[in-house]
Amino acid sequence: MRVFADANVLFSSADPASATRVLLDVLFTHATVVVNEHVWEEARRNITMKRPGLASRLEELKSNLHFSSEMEPVADCHLPDDDQPVLGGAVAARCSHLWTGDKRHFGHLYGKIVRGTRVVPATVLADELDRKGWLTGLAHQKSSTRLPSAESVFPS
Repeated sequence: MRVFADANVLFSSADPASATRVLLDVLFTHATVVVNEHVWEEARRNITMKRPGLASRLEELKSNLHFSSEMEPVADCHLPDDDQPVLGGAVAARCSHLWTGDKRHFGHLYGKIVRGTRVVPATVLADELDRKGWLTGLAHQKSSTRLPSAESVFPS
């Protein structure tokens, strides 16, 4: 599994207590997580402006990310210009998934496969990881030995 992570995923994952970080850590163990410079710089810029205390936590993620410089035009997907490098990067890097929480710009693509890359929100990705058995055994709460359902972690 190769998962391209959008900037909003990296931003949320900078908080080590976030459910997004839990999923990202699972992917670091079982899959390849891909980004490009466009996504990385957007996440870095946003974390610096909005949550500067987490900037070092974002930097800690970098060593686990695979950076791709490849880009494929995806003009037929009705995305704003600044989101083209996200989907175009995922497609060019031959990722199985593009994980994004940007429902406003990518929502119309959720669940669709664009040139071999399936665009998914966290809930869908969490369900898929759970079906693979990758979430079993994770301690989400002290009294739990299993991550809660995707719906409880990432409400729609």
